[in-house]
Amino acid sequence: MTVSLIITTYNWPKALDRVLKSTLIQSIQPDEIIIADDGSSEATKHVIDKHRAKTNISIIHSWQEDKGFRLSRSRNNAISKSSMDYIILIDGDMVLERHFIADHIKHSERGFFAVGKRVRLSESMTSKQLSLPGEISPFSKGISRGREHSIRLPLLSKLFSKTQMNSVSSIQSCNIAFWKLDAISINGFNNDFVGWGPEDKEFSLRLLNNGILRKNIKFSAIAFHLYHKENSKGMLKVNTDILALCLAQKSNWCSNGLNEFSKTKPAL
Repeated sequence: MTVSLIITTYNWPKALDRVLKSTLIQSIQPDEIIIADDGSSEATKHVIDKHRAKTNISIIHSWQEDKGFRLSRSRNNAISKSSMDYIILIDGDMVLERHFIADHIKHSERGFFAVGKRVRLSESMTSKQLSLPGEISPFSKGISRGREHSIRLPLLSKLFSKTQMNSVSSIQSCNIAFWKLDAISINGFNNDFVGWGPEDKEFSLRLLNNGILRKNIKFSAIAFHLYHKENSKGMLKVNTDILALCLAQKSNWCSNGLNEFSKTKPAL
């Protein structure tokens, strides 16, 4: 089994730098890293180039033109460039506990996609992490929410992470993993989502409708979410309607998805 780590980003190079630092000290490394870039400036490319020089792992910069918030399309662009079996998808503001990749691999299972949690950091803790990166533990003072999700207990994780759910509630694609072939079978993320909205839930719903079960990971695959202001939710109504249509029609396919990238485009 081979693993791609896909990291989404948009014009926050300091956060991406911190995330890549946490990636390159993993107890088990991904086979490739793909940066799903929604149109960042040259500063982001400089960060990627800096980390490329530090590792033998392939780091692919999957960039698309900045035409507004097009996260679904950016993810599809990155997925199309992946050459590995299994995809772990995170956001570019998620600092990884050093067993994050190993934990996801341990919980990977045919017929399932896996959903992890996030631990929110305070604004002051985020500033410290961006200036002087350091280890974060369940006892760190800068955790603002989800401290219980910062506890790693491998034995309990094996017992409590087998839950099969047919719901998409609380799914967050900032920490999700799936088999690439399963993503292809539903045509990936829906490019019709523009702006902030539940594109992750709609993607997961089509997986469920296609017979792929959900596994919630507990006490493992820990990631710490850097503080930032919320994105504009001006497109929420339109995007929620897309999810509602998928739910009503029990869709397992979207017409505008990975098929846009049927021919792999060159990486930067």
